[in-house]
Amino acid sequence: MSSELHVDVSSGVAVLTLHRPAQQNAFTPTMAAELGAALRRCDGEDAVRAVVVTGTPPAFCAGADLSDRVGEASATIDPPPWRVRKPVIAAVNGHAVGIGLALALQCDLRYMARDAVYGLNQVRRAALADGYAHWTLPRLVGMANAADIMLTGRTFDGDEAKAMGLANACLPAGEVLPTALAVAHDIAGGAAPLPAALSKRLLWEGLGMSPEAVGRLETELHDYVAASVDGSEGMAALRDRRQPKWTGSISTDWPAWELPEPERPRLD
Repeated sequence: MSSELHVDVSSGVAVLTLHRPAQQNAFTPTMAAELGAALRRCDGEDAVRAVVVTGTPPAFCAGADLSDRVGEASATIDPPPWRVRKPVIAAVNGHAVGIGLALALQCDLRYMARDAVYGLNQVRRAALADGYAHWTLPRLVGMANAADIMLTGRTFDGDEAKAMGLANACLPAGEVLPTALAVAHDIAGGAAPLPAALSKRLLWEGLGMSPEAVGRLETELHDYVAASVDGSEGMAALRDRRQPKWTGSISTDWPAWELPEPERPRLD
């Protein structure tokens, strides 16, 4: 437990809680470093099967802390949640603006409070949204909605987030974290670790590939998983009509080769 990030791991689920409630969990360089270290730990520890990122009420993260004593914070976390080889769920239990919303966009699933305020408002203070927001947002809500959000800097609520496809569910604030935890525990108790990790990586990176490349990788990864210990267990459990007992390890069973990064344009 640190001053700005609380970490709790139980029953295969790691809960990472941004903890500066007096400042509505405004993001700082210290918080970014601690969150990156916690995500790196979650990526490497097989005991962690799913991750939930949330904030101490009343907010999720109300943006960067711009006070002179804090310095400039960035939502470019190392590693970003989308690179972690476990499902990462954002329990957005309150306001998420600027860096706060960019962080949620980097997660795989988002459960969001209905009455909270959301937005990427950096253009309204002569700044540019960061934390991969120009990459994540159009993929989630489409180009027209992304342009509306980023070029106007306007705010919106949870109902609109759900309607745009940004939120997986829009809930009363008090139900956000319990719902995210229920999903995380369902993943931790049900999904085989290696195929879930590989599927996550392919989902994020496949949008930058051709259909042929994605299809080829799906076939290769399917064969790779089928030859693993959990591939055998999955078939045996299906045959015996019982619940599978997963024993595979992402840290040791991850393929020796890496999925390719999509090409990105250069700014000359």
